[in-house]
Amino acid sequence: MNPQSSTVQLVLQAKGLTKRYGHVVAMDSADFELAQGEILAVVGDNGAGKSSLIRALTGAVSPDSGEVFIDGEAVRFRSPLDARLAGIETVYQELAVATELDITQNLFLGRELRKPGVLGTLFRQLDKAGMRKQAAEHMKNLGIRVQSIRQKVETLSGGQRQAIAVARAAAWGRKVVILDEPTAALGVKETRQVLDLILKVRSHGLSIVLISHSMPNVFEIADRIHIHRLGRRATIVEPKSTSMSEVVAVMTGALDPTAVKPAVYSTPSLATL
Repeated sequence: MNPQSSTVQLVLQAKGLTKRYGHVVAMDSADFELAQGEILAVVGDNGAGKSSLIRALTGAVSPDSGEVFIDGEAVRFRSPLDARLAGIETVYQELAVATELDITQNLFLGRELRKPGVLGTLFRQLDKAGMRKQAAEHMKNLGIRVQSIRQKVETLSGGQRQAIAVARAAAWGRKVVILDEPTAALGVKETRQVLDLILKVRSHGLSIVLISHSMPNVFEIADRIHIHRLGRRATIVEPKSTSMSEVVAVMTGALDPTAVKPAVYSTPSLATL
């Protein structure tokens, strides 16, 4: 199968990823495809190997074998920094926000802008005004409302903190944003805000990978659902043609993957998944 097709562009793809830890097989020839501009949900029971797959796609784990492609070109990530430089940003379940810093500082954490000219190059002074202006514009474009861009993250609600983490990923992720359980431990209202934010991020042209145990959330916003089981992809389905109970049954092994309707694609290369 070609990593890229003429009508459906695969922005991120993996073929035959395998990872062993002694006698434990975390990934067993796992495949993965993410199309340009889509929201792909990755679901699976505990121990299915979802985390190992995502770590391999983000450079946190080096697979023993297999290949990863970005826009059809083979890549090899030696660290998460390599994946970030390639345009892949990840928001982990354990929110990587610095609560004692303000919103602007969090958005530019590790990517601070310096003042132009000698003040920045020689004296290494930060362009705080410029960063605040860009942060405010970015938050406005994503529809995230806060009292002040200088507000410390520790004063925000759980949903707002999650929004800041997603906003940072969207600001720097040129191609893909990966979200690991973004609505875990959030209330109904905050979950709604985060789901709306995910849709907003996708509307800006980014492709999104959503790892979630919340089937209602998955079925509401995902274009396709990648079901992971026993270290590999069992099948890919579409929410509009598959029920939640069927997805759960495939996840747990109660239903054979061939018993559910696979996702339909517009090109032969994708139809052979």
